[in-house]
Amino acid sequence: MSDVVSLIIDGDVGVIKIDNPPVNATSAAVRQGLLQGLEALEQAPKLSAGVIICAGRTFVAGADLKEFGRPPQLPRLPELLDRFERASKPLVAAIHGTALGGGLELALACHARVAQPGARLGLPEVKLGLIPGAGGTQRLPRLVGLERALAMVLGGEPVSAMEAVEAGLVDELAEQDLLEAAVKLASSLARAGRWRRTGDLAVPTPDAGELDKVAGRLLARARGQHAPARARDAVLAAASLPLGEGLALERKLFEECRTDAQSAALRHLFFAERATGKVEGLAAPLNKVAVVGAGTMGSGITIALLDAGIEVVLIDTDADSLERGAARLRTHYQGLVDKGRLGAAQQQALLARLVVATDPREAAAAELVIEAVFEDLSIKQALFATLDEVTAASAWLATNTSYLDVDAIASATQRPDRVLGLHFFSPANVMKLVEVVRARHTSSDALATGVALARRLAKIPVVVSNATGFVGNRMLQAYGRENQQLLLEGATPWQVDAALESWGMAMGPNAVLDLAGMDIGYRARRARTDLPDDPSFFRVADALVEQGRLGRKSGRGNYLYPAEGPRQPDPEVVQLIEAEARRLGIERRVVAETEIVERCILALVNEGARLLEAGVAGSPADIDVIWVNGYGFPRFRGGPMWYAAQRGLTEVVAETRRIGKTQGALYWTPASLLVRLAQSGENLYP
Repeated sequence: MSDVVSLIIDGDVGVIKIDNPPVNATSAAVRQGLLQGLEALEQAPKLSAGVIICAGRTFVAGADLKEFGRPPQLPRLPELLDRFERASKPLVAAIHGTALGGGLELALACHARVAQPGARLGLPEVKLGLIPGAGGTQRLPRLVGLERALAMVLGGEPVSAMEAVEAGLVDELAEQDLLEAAVKLASSLARAGRWRRTGDLAVPTPDAGELDKVAGRLLARARGQHAPARARDAVLAAASLPLGEGLALERKLFEECRTDAQSAALRHLFFAERATGKVEGLAAPLNKVAVVGAGTMGSGITIALLDAGIEVVLIDTDADSLERGAARLRTHYQGLVDKGRLGAAQQQALLARLVVATDPREAAAAELVIEAVFEDLSIKQALFATLDEVTAASAWLATNTSYLDVDAIASATQRPDRVLGLHFFSPANVMKLVEVVRARHTSSDALATGVALARRLAKIPVVVSNATGFVGNRMLQAYGRENQQLLLEGATPWQVDAALESWGMAMGPNAVLDLAGMDIGYRARRARTDLPDDPSFFRVADALVEQGRLGRKSGRGNYLYPAEGPRQPDPEVVQLIEAEARRLGIERRVVAETEIVERCILALVNEGARLLEAGVAGSPADIDVIWVNGYGFPRFRGGPMWYAAQRGLTEVVAETRRIGKTQGALYWTPASLLVRLAQSGENLYP
């Protein structure tokens, strides 16, 4: 028996216990231990049945991803689970926490399943560019049917224990002791002398039209990804092939996914997201936070804090703005109650943690204050000077600025070491990313406190250094600049958006500008003194704003937004762009979609490399995490820096120089980091 698996005797039942923290992943040692435990169980004449259970906080929550890319070690999981299904004695999986991926496949290979009410079960492999490879696509449909199996495998989202019982995936809920319930069920199966092997069951076959609708809807959400289509083929094969042939097809499709560049990119992000926010310093516990500014951003931050169990004082010196913000919060939580996602008592408890006020002195007892007021340096400096006076000397002060100089804001206080940036993304209660900004004097404890808060809010913190726009918005400027130039040269806003959305971006840059409000960027550009000496720089966006086209909120921007129906292209926008191009002496032409993608994405890459050189970004992986989670860069491409590395830096540098021959050296000189790595044959990632 291995160090991570043990066999414990409980009456006439052998309990095979996995103890491989933190998530009991099916590592080689676990697989070896499981096989040894099963063999010992079968060879013990006094034992009539077995239970599989896990120590710690969860059942098996997946495979050991570190084994990917290494030579396989026996026993492989598919063969091991076949052996479990064919066991000579009944086996019951006792599930708590989460049973995910290979963990659920292990449970499926057992002959019955018992789960605690709070458990969750799922096959999330598609999120890593994979499909279940140890029987999940073949055994799950035999228990829950093809339609639900398609939803679970292609969607990748787990289901609750109660949903699993209703679907036939779990046999019993253990209302009291999980092990006791599993042992009892295992003994009853042994006494009955018969038990159900999942692989022997027939697959219920619903209406083919309904299946097509379910699969089509799920595949539409996975635009550009390869794994979901392979997952569909594997699941549907369960209805037409014998188990052995279905398992063979599943394994073939799994191997195709495993060697696919998309899976490598998604696995890269999996590890990158877990590696962010590593800072030295002692994080302070936070129980009470003040948020200053009750607009959309301040309201979203407040919701995120309340949801995490933190007391919040929401402050806005404008009484009308404060009331609108408070109403926004009430509407949000009432909407959750109406949808059945929140109980009335929970709603009351959440709102009981909220205090609203117009006086900044109400922040006096807060351990942290997050500023979310108008994006104007003088306004923020005045606020921070006030906060410096009214809050305890031990309080941390954070700005949510997305562009402004955090050092300049901190200079308005007597405690610049306790000032940091917490750049949330809108809507702040939904978006997962937070840029944690280190200013010149920010202490390590301040950074650690910001990182810990972000994680408590179930967000991904990425530490960046202070610079205009930090990492995400600095790169966004380069990306948007190329979009704007392409419009002047002959593309239309909808052509640019369609090309980039087809490539995988969640939303095109012009639709994003309309959604955010085009006046925001307009005002930010007017306040800056460091913009390039280029009359075409964001000229289309500026001209639209000057015509009163602010985006969705005004009903027209790059697009028209009718009261009913989707956005619409507007010929007036093309006329405006053509007029600006003539004024600037730019001859318009037909622009290919390939050129749109190439210029916008390589502009991102080049700016990212410059930020790495300058130390604003800590690593290329941090940039990838920021752009995937904050700006809709396609996950299956791994992020802009991963994309560049996989494409090859020699080619990236050559293409950047080629574009520079027509677009000029102002923007298209390759970053020296890229040139150096390309010349030395190195890459961005070890």
